[in-house]
Amino acid sequence: RLTTEGDCRDVVRCDRAGVAGTIRLASVKCPSGLAFDLERQTCDWKASVNNCDRLSKPRLAKPNLHTLEPVCPDGQLQCGSGECIAREFFCDSRQDCQDGSDENVCRGDEDPNKSDVCNPAECFLPDCFCSADGTSAPGIAEGVLEIANVPMMITVNFNGAVNDDNVQELYNKLFHIERLNPNGCTAKGTFFVSHKYTNYSAVQELHRKGHEIGVFSITNDEDAKYWTEGSYDTWLAEMAGDRLIIERFANITDGTVVGVRAPYLLVGGNEQFNMMTDQFFAYDSSISAPLSRVPLWPYTLHYRMPHKCHGNAQNCPSRSHPIWEMPINELDRRDDPEFDENLTGCHLVSSCSNIYHKEQFRQLLQHNFERHYGTNKAPLSLSFDPSWLLANTGFNDVLDDWMNHVLNTYTDVYFVTELQVIQWMQNPTSTQNLRDFAEWKEKCTVQGQPHCQLPNACPLETRELPGETHRLHTCLDCPKSYPWIQDPTGDGFSY
Repeated sequence: RLTTEGDCRDVVRCDRAGVAGTIRLASVKCPSGLAFDLERQTCDWKASVNNCDRLSKPRLAKPNLHTLEPVCPDGQLQCGSGECIAREFFCDSRQDCQDGSDENVCRGDEDPNKSDVCNPAECFLPDCFCSADGTSAPGIAEGVLEIANVPMMITVNFNGAVNDDNVQELYNKLFHIERLNPNGCTAKGTFFVSHKYTNYSAVQELHRKGHEIGVFSITNDEDAKYWTEGSYDTWLAEMAGDRLIIERFANITDGTVVGVRAPYLLVGGNEQFNMMTDQFFAYDSSISAPLSRVPLWPYTLHYRMPHKCHGNAQNCPSRSHPIWEMPINELDRRDDPEFDENLTGCHLVSSCSNIYHKEQFRQLLQHNFERHYGTNKAPLSLSFDPSWLLANTGFNDVLDDWMNHVLNTYTDVYFVTELQVIQWMQNPTSTQNLRDFAEWKEKCTVQGQPHCQLPNACPLETRELPGETHRLHTCLDCPKSYPWIQDPTGDGFSY
């Protein structure tokens, strides 16, 4: 920016022009109503831009990691400011270089201490799984299974609050007692639950019926940096706190809340995964894999991710972590994949911005199913914001009808939870033997009445959200305060 006066629409940038590549200053002007966000280097709604009082984005100092001749003793690397420090001091959350450059190369492939590439000779199920390009199914390389005998697993996931509207109009429609997988058990889904507006008696009922409950944070904060640059303690409070609230007020006592999905799929790098390891979370499902001809299978993060860290300003883990990653393979959203030009993929089904009509939605589901089924049978992740399905008239009927079609047409396709995918990968079993696969027989077909017909509708406040009253629906007794990030049990503050 040349000035902080005016409407924040005008900026200049260094640009190369002409055949000779002459460096020049080129002007950029955002459309009316928008302002230029220096941090994200893009135009956005003016109300969302909070750096109009700054002229430029500070340039971070970088270390000298790639020199023609060694400039430091073995085991050391050179800071941008010239001094040499031990390699292990890089990306340890403490600035050891004078210019702080040791903490500015910590994402993905930049990290000097990044994890090694996959080594199948040292990576064994049930705890570790990787392949060179991420496309191999477990059991194939070892000769235990052929691809024809691998089940096609589909995970239907929902992000956000669980409330009466989406339970009655959507979840009960998609997951009912007559919708059976080929092993005779009901189709199951995974629900990544955020706290605000959630009805915990409904979460308790979903869990009773055998669906998986995961965490999606307490606050659902809209600030991207809150997540991508979040500290260990931030991720601990948000995700372990969310699990504590879910387990207490939905009365889930079997230790099955082990999955994490980051809000807006904004990954928190090594801090997030260090927290997950310490808190005994089993898997993350926040990282999207770019659209490719052959989709990826889930993998553990003992070794380096088999694909690029995908997305703007993402902060994928660079170190080794004993955590499963359930990647969200991007969906091909072209209307006619045979003839249409290439489009970027979309990770959540509800983020496919060109899907307006029921016929398009049905085509999206069927085409991407066939992409997975016809190649390596990598699990197909169908992730939704439930409000998108309800807002688009008839889309819930399309999904309902498509699930019927798939189960009536194929004898090797299963609608399962994320945790059930991991259970199968840890013990690869042919489709012929899946009827007796014990891990998938738990809560096979659950009938009976909910734990409580009339939950407590607790009107609660908290000092963390002054002036707000929230209803907490639970089959248990009401807490003193509305649970929030500093007081997840709702016991109230002692000071």
